[in-house]
Amino acid sequence: MLPTEKLGQRVALISMAVSGLLAAAKLTVGTLAGSMAVVADGIESASDVLVSGVVLLGLWIAARPPDDNHPYGHGRFETLTGLGVSLALTLTGALICWRSLGGLAGPHEAPAPWAVYPLIASILAKTGLSIYKFRAGRRIGSSALIADAWNDTVDILSGAVALLAVGLTLSDPLAFATADHWGGFAIGIIVVALGLRLMRDAALHLMDTMPSDRRMRLIRASALTIPGALAVEKCFARKTGLRYHVDLHLEVDPELTVRLSHSLAEQVRNKIKEDLPWVADVLVHVEPHEGPSAST
Repeated sequence: MLPTEKLGQRVALISMAVSGLLAAAKLTVGTLAGSMAVVADGIESASDVLVSGVVLLGLWIAARPPDDNHPYGHGRFETLTGLGVSLALTLTGALICWRSLGGLAGPHEAPAPWAVYPLIASILAKTGLSIYKFRAGRRIGSSALIADAWNDTVDILSGAVALLAVGLTLSDPLAFATADHWGGFAIGIIVVALGLRLMRDAALHLMDTMPSDRRMRLIRASALTIPGALAVEKCFARKTGLRYHVDLHLEVDPELTVRLSHSLAEQVRNKIKEDLPWVADVLVHVEPHEGPSAST
């Protein structure tokens, strides 16, 4: 299996290539066929190239090792790219809405029937990409890659909306004269909604929101497998890019020497990192165990 950063970068590069081809096809076909919905979907696909490029940059910088000025590494830059992806989606959706509504006042001619072909190809390609990105993003814990996967999911939905809009216009050009433009507007609304949701998720990570209760239980359970680790009084975790940094207050026998307490703390640190690959490092603070009433 590829290292986490290499896997993420490979997925981003594949995404850029696929999105670039789809954008070129939809923009060209949509313009020649006279379909605003296809053009709108093409604009959305063109933004995907930029989004994947931002994700690639974020993963590359996040993979850099810690240094004197960044003792926790550069992982937060990956979270910032997730925020950038969400902002790009929101702005793209607003642009699509504006272009679609702007065309309502003009003449309405039915698009050419072959306008549906790039939409069908896009739906199929984006379905495969979204599945691939979700799996890779969850495997390496990349919020930016998962955001990009949701972006592809929106592409599937927007492609389906565009396909429906073009189909309605082709089936009855008089009754559904503006369906193509309203389809483009609907795509824009979907993109804006997703962008705002992903913006919220990225902001929560930047605010050091704790991981799920399940993950916190796993950290505590792993610590207590070491003989001599009597209890965990406090445990905090924050995400710094692809993985978490943990602060843990470990209770030990108060009669232990400083040397033995330090050794025990180091064993706990190594055990948690071994058991939980999504933990980057653990800072263990040793405290005297106060008996059965201590928190576990």
